[in-house]
Amino acid sequence: MKALEGIKVIDMSRILAGPYVGMMLGDYGADVIKIEQPKSGDGTRKWGPPWVGEQASYFFSANRNKKSLTLDLKHEAGLKILHQLLDTADVFIENFKVGGLTKYGLDYASLQEKYPRLIYVSITGYGQTGPDKHQPGYDAMIQAQGGIMSITGPEEGMPHKVGVAVVDVTAGLYATTGVLAALNHRHATGKGQHVDVALLDSQVGWLVNIAQNFLANGQTPGRYGNAHPSLVPYETFETADGHIVLAIGSDDQYRKFCIMAGRPDLWDDERFQTNHGRVSLREELLPQIRTLMTTRSSEDWLTACSEITVPAGPINTIDQVLEMPQVKARDMVQTIEHTNEGDIKILGPVPKLSDTPTKIFLPPPSLSEHTDEILQSLGYTSDEIEKFKTEEIV
Repeated sequence: MKALEGIKVIDMSRILAGPYVGMMLGDYGADVIKIEQPKSGDGTRKWGPPWVGEQASYFFSANRNKKSLTLDLKHEAGLKILHQLLDTADVFIENFKVGGLTKYGLDYASLQEKYPRLIYVSITGYGQTGPDKHQPGYDAMIQAQGGIMSITGPEEGMPHKVGVAVVDVTAGLYATTGVLAALNHRHATGKGQHVDVALLDSQVGWLVNIAQNFLANGQTPGRYGNAHPSLVPYETFETADGHIVLAIGSDDQYRKFCIMAGRPDLWDDERFQTNHGRVSLREELLPQIRTLMTTRSSEDWLTACSEITVPAGPINTIDQVLEMPQVKARDMVQTIEHTNEGDIKILGPVPKLSDTPTKIFLPPPSLSEHTDEILQSLGYTSDEIEKFKTEEIV
């Protein structure tokens, strides 16, 4: 039994945020059909190097657990095939510009009337409402516009973006939770609905405590580099042979650290015994801790902190992360057989469900790989399918 067994998803999105939704629903066991343009397909298929055979590695990151069907929706027959799929679908995912699908009759209002049980997911830069709704939005510009770059990077110098397309990914996560909520609502009422997710909203939403702090005190947050605005000591420290992150989140952890480090005086000073005091006096306290941290190796500090359950961690490179025994034990790196490329390594699903496990049921599809299979399931004959191919409808 799969968590979303029997749920049919039509994923007509491209690039990352939308495909991420389809992939996660597929991880839960939904039947996901990815609609792509004939010949070219999803643009990320060409976003290399690096490559996995003839496909860009980027495409593989957001398209496992899907079947690929190519359709030219400018052709009446292609549009008819899509409607045949929508007639039995539960979820439709798109990330076109606002109003971009209206000319095909594939906007929410049109499909709601024909398929009232359908859950329609739209992911755009700014959402379906508001003065900027027609503007295009991309991850890097939303990171800048949405505030995260203003608080990321060293105190001096240029602001920095996050090293992964985190706006796209979190928008995909928000949209996925929206789909699950809408499915539950439909279970109770029989009615589908529109799940409207904006990249900008997603960015603003995960400002969480930083935004809330501003709403509380009216002070515009600045950049703290690798430090934390509300916790001290909670940042990257240089050691005798490298760097580690020390993440002290309570007064008791700070006390244990000072004793272990041979500096009980840093605890005995009553001014530093509360986090409020340490934050207020960070400019006095942190230079002392920075000097202290350089007296021992990274491994020594990490071992000592682990023994007293004070949070501390190494700064791993990506290759080190993917080789961690813990990461492997959690099946976050899996080897699967790809139809055209043989055995490939791919990231695995994150949630671990005890009774309905998430898993990689299908490798990322080759372009148009499942076109014949899907069309045959709709009742088309081999001759009709060949005719579609000749006319470049599929």
